[in-house]
Amino acid sequence: MDKRPIGIFDSGLGGLTCVKEVLSLMPCEDVIYFGDTGRVPYGSKGRDTIVKYTRQNIKFLRRFDVKYIIIACGTASSAALPMIEKDYDTEIEGVVKPASDEAVAATKNKKIAVLGTAGTVRSGKYAEVIAGADKSISVLQKACPMFVPLVENGYTSGKITEEIAREYLEPVIEFGADTIILGCTHYPILEKVISGIVGESVTLINSGAAAARHTKKRLAELNMLGDEKKRGSVRYFVSDMVEGFAELGGMFLEREIGGSIEYIDIDGVV
Repeated sequence: MDKRPIGIFDSGLGGLTCVKEVLSLMPCEDVIYFGDTGRVPYGSKGRDTIVKYTRQNIKFLRRFDVKYIIIACGTASSAALPMIEKDYDTEIEGVVKPASDEAVAATKNKKIAVLGTAGTVRSGKYAEVIAGADKSISVLQKACPMFVPLVENGYTSGKITEEIAREYLEPVIEFGADTIILGCTHYPILEKVISGIVGESVTLINSGAAAARHTKKRLAELNMLGDEKKRGSVRYFVSDMVEGFAELGGMFLEREIGGSIEYIDIDGVV
């Protein structure tokens, strides 16, 4: 048993889709969540900047003596984690490997599409991990840069969102993927829109939920799960307005945000 909290961070609100699954799978665990809302999105930034932000975020979470860190950000997971994961004694996992493993297991026609930010697609990490599991699988990576700002601003349905999604998904449909990885933790909020365009027969892999499932399995292997007799708590930290986070956060969690929300000057974490 390990009563220390799990640390989770994302570039903004999207990581709350991962928090939602962690709370469902492991209700006894305490969670520290950091949403870098002041610097979102990461996907349009260069690798050096993403690595810098990722290091700062990890350093901040380690202040709470976390036992495990989930990088619930597709861009940071693909562009930064491979470069820094050996620099820490805390176990750290992103969303790329768990989501890729689930997609490989799910595909029947061996065609997987990855929807992600420009940074995620540029890294090529999803294609690399999938090829490492099964070289016979074809992978199409598609950057969807408008999805994050749409979600962050509450445009989760409607004509504008559907038109943008249809444009992004046209090459995915032509490719014939039977499995799509939602490679950014914001994207599950658009799951109904995406599924409505590609069809219900296409399997959608929620990368944040996959990371949460992997985390529970890993903590069990390490005998590091928390006290099952207690109810876990969540503390939220953001690098921009607390009010905006509280308002939109419930959409990602599909419930009102419980627990404290605090502002942190993440640039002061050096």
